[in-house]
Amino acid sequence: MYDEWQSARLLPTVGLRNQEEKEQRATSSLLAVMFAVPDFARELTKDLKAPKGAVLTFTEIQLRDREKKRCIPDGAIVVKGRGSTWQCLVEVKTGSASLETDQVSRYLDWARDNEFDAVLTISNEITSSPEISPVVVDKRKLRKVNLFHLSWWRILTEAIVQHRHRGVDDPDQAWLLGELIAYLDHDKSGASGFQGMGEHWVSIRKSAANETLRKNDDGIRDVAERWIQFVDYLALGLGQDLGRDIVPVRPRSSTPSALLDTTVKEFVDNGQLQTGLKIPDAIGNLGVIADLRMRKVTTSVEIKAPREGRPLTRINWLLRQLKNASGEIRIDVKFVSTKETSSLLLSEARESAEGLLSSTDKKREPRSLIVSLARPMGTKNGKDAGSFVRETRRQGIDFYGNVVQDLREWQAPAPKLSKDEPAGEREVPVQSALVDGNPSKPD
Repeated sequence: MYDEWQSARLLPTVGLRNQEEKEQRATSSLLAVMFAVPDFARELTKDLKAPKGAVLTFTEIQLRDREKKRCIPDGAIVVKGRGSTWQCLVEVKTGSASLETDQVSRYLDWARDNEFDAVLTISNEITSSPEISPVVVDKRKLRKVNLFHLSWWRILTEAIVQHRHRGVDDPDQAWLLGELIAYLDHDKSGASGFQGMGEHWVSIRKSAANETLRKNDDGIRDVAERWIQFVDYLALGLGQDLGRDIVPVRPRSSTPSALLDTTVKEFVDNGQLQTGLKIPDAIGNLGVIADLRMRKVTTSVEIKAPREGRPLTRINWLLRQLKNASGEIRIDVKFVSTKETSSLLLSEARESAEGLLSSTDKKREPRSLIVSLARPMGTKNGKDAGSFVRETRRQGIDFYGNVVQDLREWQAPAPKLSKDEPAGEREVPVQSALVDGNPSKPD
């Protein structure tokens, strides 16, 4: 009987009427749980250059600016470390509300005037690092105050990983963290992660499908920027399930502006949005390509081919690992010293693996093997069933779980001794001798 009843929640979502209430409740809930669960607080603050120490949190504190006018930030975090105290102002947005440059600049001024070390912004805007802000501010304001950003999705990810994978020893703390997770994960909280591909998604998608997309089209940069956010959202979501840090594959030296320019160019050139996710200890990166011209999403992994054995033996090594995989999976083979490739569906390769050998030279060595799966692309905006966001995320997670996580790298067998004679009884002929430290042949 009790299984059918709804559990009482410490942080209910009922009664949330407007944006201001959502921001106040989300801010207070997060900061209260950070104070109560030190391990969780440490995971959130360690990338903000905060020292280890006792964490204190506050909401709607009252300060005075340089002109003695009263200012009320959304919250503050104080970490008392050994010999130093770190102080940070917190600005919060929920739902579709975006951070504004003027408001963030005011927070930086308040922090400077009151000798705070940093400003932390929190919103549903997702960035690849806490040191990257969704807004651009005057760099002079960052001389004495650091600016950091955490998306709600990153905060939820840290909470889930701490609760589910790292663990919380104190049962009361574990329960509090679980209540925060339940609250943030609810759509009504306004803090449930990536919100969708934006208002221009439908028009840009149609232009890409019609091959009329141009780099100056209205909304193309917005869609490209949301794709970059979606990739981080996908990485964090997979990290929630695996309890590991998943990172998008991007050039280390690439600035946010350069990454956006590159994404727009590739999008215009081939109508595709693409990425790779680096997963610790996986056989290869998880590739995701959203082809808006073909209206399909392809997930893939590229694997180094074995370096020993006949070409067909090397291919069969992979097919044996895919014995339980869907026959709709495609296998592509790249070969050494040529641009030639071969390709078959897994169902076809099971019937005749010879079709994956080089058509010009059956003895040509495979260089790498690509396993991929294509599915129709979700076209709706938002995050509901049939949306691009939900269907692409589901496909990425399913492909990893059903295919990638079970694949193992090829490993050369250890060299073996001859079985003709026991090793301990075998005479080893002398080939050389050392006389006065110099090599010479025996008489």
